[in-house]
Amino acid sequence: MITMKNIILEGNSTLRKTAEEISFPISEELKILGQEMLEFLKNSQDADLAEEYQLRAGVGLAAPQLNVSKRMIAVHIPNVDDETSEPILSTVMINPKVISHSVQSACLSDGEGCLSVNRDVPGYVPRHTRITVTYFDLNGQEQKIRLKNYSAIVIQHEIDHINGIMFYDHINKEDPFHLDENISILS
Repeated sequence: MITMKNIILEGNSTLRKTAEEISFPISEELKILGQEMLEFLKNSQDADLAEEYQLRAGVGLAAPQLNVSKRMIAVHIPNVDDETSEPILSTVMINPKVISHSVQSACLSDGEGCLSVNRDVPGYVPRHTRITVTYFDLNGQEQKIRLKNYSAIVIQHEIDHINGIMFYDHINKEDPFHLDENISILS
């Protein structure tokens, strides 16, 4: 079971590397890692389990955050409008690629956080409002998905991890809360 002690923190060189493409068939070891990454996210969103295992809540996790420089991410995005329903997206993505995106951008009103960053980093993180992503699932099947708003932001944050980019790299250094007029704020 993955816990917070398995997650590497900013400053570790793995977080700044471009992760390696995964070839198929995927190894059993990587399949298990993907399943454990998704399990960690689900556990971190369960108040009782999070408290018991001292987990910080997360909606996404990339293999490089576990010191594994491979192009694999896991996301478990709850439906905040209806907490009793199925999550908006809950999957492991291998070799994910954004193949198209909107001109419009958006950012989260509270900024972004990261399981690999143990400090508040104030500022807006502009990202594409809509994206289309291709990826392979754990069975090696190619998938294509269109996402918007919060879900699109989460996926872009995780894909940044496999490209050696941290969320705060996108924050305006001179004015962290500056936004161009074509960027909307999501609450």
